[in-house]
Amino acid sequence: MSGATTTTTVLCAVRGAREADVVTTLGAPGLQVTRRCADVVELLAAAAAGAGRVAVVSDDLPGLDRGVVADLHAHGVRVVALAADGTWEAGRLRAHGVDAVVDLDLPGDALRDAVRAVVPSTDPEARPGAPGQAPEHGGGPEEPARQGIVVAVWGPTGAPGRTTLATNLAAELTGTAPEPRARRARRRRRTPGPGAASPAEQVLLVDADTYGGTVAQRLGLLDESPGLAAAARGAAQGTLDAARLDALAPAVLPGLRVLTGLTRAARWPELPGSSLDAVWETARSVADWTVVDTGFAIERDEMLTYDTRAPQRNDATLSALAAADVVVVVGSGDPVGLQRLVRALDELAESGTAVGAARAVVVNRVRASVVGAGPERAVRDAMARYAGVEDLHLVPEDAALDQSLREGRTLAEAAPSSPARRAVAHLAAHVRAVAPSGRGAVPGPVLETAH
Repeated sequence: MSGATTTTTVLCAVRGAREADVVTTLGAPGLQVTRRCADVVELLAAAAAGAGRVAVVSDDLPGLDRGVVADLHAHGVRVVALAADGTWEAGRLRAHGVDAVVDLDLPGDALRDAVRAVVPSTDPEARPGAPGQAPEHGGGPEEPARQGIVVAVWGPTGAPGRTTLATNLAAELTGTAPEPRARRARRRRRTPGPGAASPAEQVLLVDADTYGGTVAQRLGLLDESPGLAAAARGAAQGTLDAARLDALAPAVLPGLRVLTGLTRAARWPELPGSSLDAVWETARSVADWTVVDTGFAIERDEMLTYDTRAPQRNDATLSALAAADVVVVVGSGDPVGLQRLVRALDELAESGTAVGAARAVVVNRVRASVVGAGPERAVRDAMARYAGVEDLHLVPEDAALDQSLREGRTLAEAAPSSPARRAVAHLAAHVRAVAPSGRGAVPGPVLETAH
C-alpha cells in the first residue's frame, strides 16, 4: 500500500557513552535499532544474519577498515559513520568506503536523515555502492585531476609472456622513446627533479601477480620491497592518497613508474581485493595509464564463499580485471599455448569479470619452428576458427627479448627497431584506440609496419 511505512533496521556499533544517545536518536518512526554490537566481529555476524540494513559505526571502532566496510556491503548493509566534520578521522572513514559520515555535534535529525538516505527507496535489495545509488554527503574528496585508464594484462598458465608484454606495453604508453642509459641509474630509487622534462603521459606499471611476480627483476630493480603491498595496507587503513602512492612507485624511465609486487608467493593475503579496489582508483589520479601485470588464475574459492572475511587466493587478479578499462589477453604461439588461450577466453567470459572492458588478444612468440610454414597465417586462422577472434595481435619470436631481459631494459631501450618492439608499439596504439574516449588521448609513436 502506498501509505505503508517501511521500517529501516539499524545495527549500532558505537563506542563509549555516546552510544546511548545514538540509540535514543535512532528511536524514531521508520527506524529500529535491532542490535547493539560491541565490536567488529559481532557487527559482521549480525550483518551476515540479516539483522539490519544500515550499520551506524563510530570512528574509534577497533578493527574498522576498508575490508570490514566491503564485507558489510557484501551483506547488503549500508554504513553510516560518526566523526567530527573536517577531521582526519572523517577523511579516513570516507577512504574506507562508508556511505555517509555524520558529525554528532549536529542535531539528531542529521543522523536520522543520513540513515534513511543511504537506503534506496526504490530498490530495497540494491547492492551498496551501485552506480547512481550512493547518497550525497558533503566533505567528500575532490575530483582527481586525472581520470586515468587501467589496463590489465592477463593470460592462462604456462608463462605466455604476461610480464614481458606488460612491461613493454607500459613503456610504449608513455608516448616517448626512452634513451639507453647506464643500468646503475635504473637501480636507484629516484624521482625526477623539479626541472626534469615532463613526458607526454604518466604510466604506472603494477606487479599484481601473486603467484610469481617478476616485474622488478625484469627491469633490473634491486630494491624488491613490495610497493603494492604497502599501497594495499595504506588503502585498508584509509591513508593512501596520490602523494603516498607516487612515493611508493620508483621512476624507472621518463614517465614510467613501477609499483613492485610480492617477493614471495606466500604473502598473497597481503593483497585483499577490497584494498586493491582503492589502489586502482588512486592510481587513476596518479597516472594517465595504469598497466597491471596479473596472475593467471581467476577462479574463486567456493569453499570460502560462506565466510566473506576469509582471503581469496586470486583477489588481486580479479580486482584488477574488474577495474580494467582494457584487458589484454596474451597466449603463447604454440599448439599447447593456443589451446590454453582459447579456453582462457571462454573462462574469462564465463567468469563475468571485466564485462565492460575493451579486449585485445595477443599471441606471443609466434615462430615457424613450432607452428610450421607461414606461422602468422596459421595462428590467425586457428584463433578465428576456434575462438572467433578476428582482430588478433601477433608478437614474433625475437632474440631482442633475450637481450632486453639480460640487460634489464625494455625493448624500446635495448632494441628499438626490433620486430617484437614494433609489434608491442602497434598493440599500444590499439589500446589507445579502444580506451574510453577522453582519456589517454596522446598518440603513440607511428610505425610503418602493420600488426
